[in-house]
Amino acid sequence: METFADLVECEDVMLFVNAAIASTGQREFHSTQGAQRLSLRFLHSYIDGNYPEVYAATLALEINDHNAAIIIRNLLVRQGGDGALIAWRLSRMAPQRVYRLFQELRRLGINNRRTRAIIAGWLSGRPDLAFDAVKYRTALKDAVRHAHLRLEGELSDFLFAPRSRPRFDHPLLEAWRRAHYEKAAIYELPYTVAEGFAARHGIKREIFLERIAPRLTRLERLRLAESARDQGVEADLDAMPLVRLASYALSLPFPARARRRTELTAAFRASAARAAGARAGTWGRVAAVLDDSFSAFGSVTKRRRPLAVAVACHYLLEALAGDYRGLWLSGGDDPLMSQPTGPTPLGQRIIDGLGTAPERLVIVSDGWDNAPPGLAAEVLRVWRTRLDPDRKVSVVHVNPVYDAGGFDVRRLAPSVPTAGIRDAEDLLVLVELAQFAEGRTGLAELRGYLAERVAERAAAR
Repeated sequence: METFADLVECEDVMLFVNAAIASTGQREFHSTQGAQRLSLRFLHSYIDGNYPEVYAATLALEINDHNAAIIIRNLLVRQGGDGALIAWRLSRMAPQRVYRLFQELRRLGINNRRTRAIIAGWLSGRPDLAFDAVKYRTALKDAVRHAHLRLEGELSDFLFAPRSRPRFDHPLLEAWRRAHYEKAAIYELPYTVAEGFAARHGIKREIFLERIAPRLTRLERLRLAESARDQGVEADLDAMPLVRLASYALSLPFPARARRRTELTAAFRASAARAAGARAGTWGRVAAVLDDSFSAFGSVTKRRRPLAVAVACHYLLEALAGDYRGLWLSGGDDPLMSQPTGPTPLGQRIIDGLGTAPERLVIVSDGWDNAPPGLAAEVLRVWRTRLDPDRKVSVVHVNPVYDAGGFDVRRLAPSVPTAGIRDAEDLLVLVELAQFAEGRTGLAELRGYLAERVAERAAAR
């Protein structure tokens, strides 16, 4: 039998997991960046101090890189956690994020043997350290110094004495040297490095972009396509994850969305099919309540992010369902033409969704029910207690926005599980996690679930 302490731990852990998935410490519609970071800092300290083993194990879940970096830093400070799990998580993080973490460890003076071994192990696993030396030169120098590493040959000279050699054998290192005085060499470098040299040589941006285009990565191409000054760059939609694809589509003017409807819809459905995999068409009748109210704008730093998550989930749920109905708060029926507007009448749309007799109801919203306030909670309470006490209909709320004041993602009703979400591809895992938030399973099951994920990650290494 579960004790009260077990129930509190289960609730605390799920609260932290939701925050670690949804929050990146940036400004949201209802809270400032400072409030987000202060709230997150408290949660990390609280969970690390009270449940250190569980805190470390959350690295095995689909938390975002921002919180993964904080967890790894805290584990290395107190020399806790599983080194193999830390190494696995670092291998999945963006390299610039990892280098920033290493620089922070250096600033904090965290230089124990374990930290040095982890830095050395990650660097040894990099596919091309010469590429890192060019693109992340200062950060790599800091990491090498902090871990007391010895680099052999010209790579060491490039980092610490670049003028000691008249030329380098590695073509990328040599291109960097030549780019200081030769414009043609600029276009042999990674985009972010080449951009600085182009500005130094006074090259017009349109000429620079035209010539550097073959070297752009998929992500760089997307970011440039979303930039107002670089709309001439076309994004490569193939294999793009759902939320990123949605962010790109929503950044386009409405005429461009209409003109490219066939192309964008095909890209969404291809990405959704990849994410659904073998589960495509297995979820039966699914209804979704999708939030496109004004607060779905997000913030200037996370522009339209909540709306992008809702659009991405729409296409993924369409792929997972045998029969699907998407209900937007605005009443619209065209996700490609979505825009953040109007109040948040969640209660009425939940009634509409339940009226379609679904097997699953998925609500994608920041949870700020305000038209009228509290209707969604009352609808869900009556549904669970009076109309569906046997829980024949699965109801799950996924929320892309962390509520700094509540130390959690905002919930709609105690009877409905709520999980934080960042990427639509995580929806399948979040449905599993929702059972713990609902209270239908307890601490033993939660710890078992975490142990399984840790074991899977260890096997992946």
